Amino acid sequence: MNTPLSLSSREIWIKLLLYPSHTLPTAAAPVLVGIGLAVRDQMFTPLPVLIAFLGSWLIHLGGVFTDNYELLRHHPDLPEHPELIQAVHDGTLRLSTLRAAIFLCFGLAALTGPYLLTIGGFPVLVIGTIGILASLCYAGGPWPYARLGLAEPFFLIMFGVVAEVGTYYIQAAPHYGAATDWRFALQTLPMEIFVLGLPVGALVTNVLIIDDIRDHTFDAQKGWRTGTVRFGVGWSRIRFSILMALSYIAPFFFWLKMDCSAWILLPLCTLPMAYTLLQTVLPHDQPRDLRPMTPQASRLSLLYSLLLALGIALSPTINPIQYIQRHSCF
Repeated sequence: MNTPLSLSSREIWIKLLLYPSHTLPTAAAPVLVGIGLAVRDQMFTPLPVLIAFLGSWLIHLGGVFTDNYELLRHHPDLPEHPELIQAVHDGTLRLSTLRAAIFLCFGLAALTGPYLLTIGGFPVLVIGTIGILASLCYAGGPWPYARLGLAEPFFLIMFGVVAEVGTYYIQAAPHYGAATDWRFALQTLPMEIFVLGLPVGALVTNVLIIDDIRDHTFDAQKGWRTGTVRFGVGWSRIRFSILMALSYIAPFFFWLKMDCSAWILLPLCTLPMAYTLLQTVLPHDQPRDLRPMTPQASRLSLLYSLLLALGIALSPTINPIQYIQRHSCF
């Protein structure tokens, strides 16, 4: 095996840990959907949603750092990420620094809490706690769900439902005094917010599936029971294809069954990107072939979400009070 190139400390942190071409798009994608629905309902409130996004991205980064920390701590000689292992060996990266970065991310995310609590009240605490636990327990904690093969449903729910609900809620909250009457603010949540983000959750889950296919040999050596390790690469390709197909069928469902205008079909413009991904992911399973596909899949989820949000925002506006009467989930 070739000796990995030594990278500078800055390159290690930016390219391999912060990984902005991956973490930023996947964190932003569900937020865009929540913004689109808020714009449609005349609820868009920029500062709360910006602060909430910053907090969610920091939580996401904390999870990425934790994943790499656990890998380097428990499997220091497994060449899953040889550049990181080389950086630890030559002192460019220290585990203590990586551990400090984890605490820093979650600490900075917690600093957004008081402001968001004054706007949204108790539900903000619940959503934030769920996000932190989901991020920490991906590869760490007493029950790391990625090792148990449960990451895919977690990703689908977190990126397809929870993030969208939280984004919409924090924008609607100031309009209804949620800090003092959050129950009434929850009543304004339209049922659509629990469904419109699911295709985005599916595309973000596909980012995970690409990683699982790419790293399945290493995951087996670590004792992880991911879907790819349990059922094989072929089954993961089938899941990848199904989630991709559902993402592009969903806009037709929204158009025909959920009173959305034809603008909701805008995400179909990303079909060429999706086809390119399928062409690479379906026949390959080697890291050198699939590593570039992770940021590409992340960009697909971001562009799809942007077009979906635009389509939602351009759909007919309904007075939010009517949602309490017609569409409320409470």
